[in-house]
Amino acid sequence: MTGPNSGSPTPPFTPPSEDEFRQAMGRFATGVVVVSTRSGRLDHAITVNSFTSVSLDPMLVLTCVDTDSRFHDAVVDAGVFGVSVLAEAQRPAASWLATPGRPIPGQFDHVPHERGVATGVVLLAGSLTTIECRTEAIHPAGDHSIVIGNVLSLSMPANSQPALTYFRGRYGALP
Repeated sequence: MTGPNSGSPTPPFTPPSEDEFRQAMGRFATGVVVVSTRSGRLDHAITVNSFTSVSLDPMLVLTCVDTDSRFHDAVVDAGVFGVSVLAEAQRPAASWLATPGRPIPGQFDHVPHERGVATGVVLLAGSLTTIECRTEAIHPAGDHSIVIGNVLSLSMPANSQPALTYFRGRYGALP
């Protein structure tokens, strides 16, 4: 046996590059969500696949937000956010809201949406599920922040569309 606990030296290794890490993480199939918030009089949104449930009691979810993104400051300032779990038919909205540098005013002009009843944030119409949250905690994590939200409300409309997925840098769908 060789390795750190065997007393034998471990062979030298090369840490992964950012590109290799990105490729490796791309092999983890995920769903796609749009996270939205309202800061001041402006609606903000990002498309992410870094979203998950955290706890049932209390009901908590999390998303990871790049600290250099415009969305980061908006969600920190607002203290609330919404999550729209996307159906396959919402792929154009996912692509649009993932476009860096798009104008913030008017970004929802061609994206069907409604306002959440608990927070007033934009929620995408036709989503498989929508969730509204109050920010519970924000934790620094490298070049991102982990934003944890306490679930205030959720909606699960009757929707039999396939889920929008993301795998190896491409959108797909699951029934």
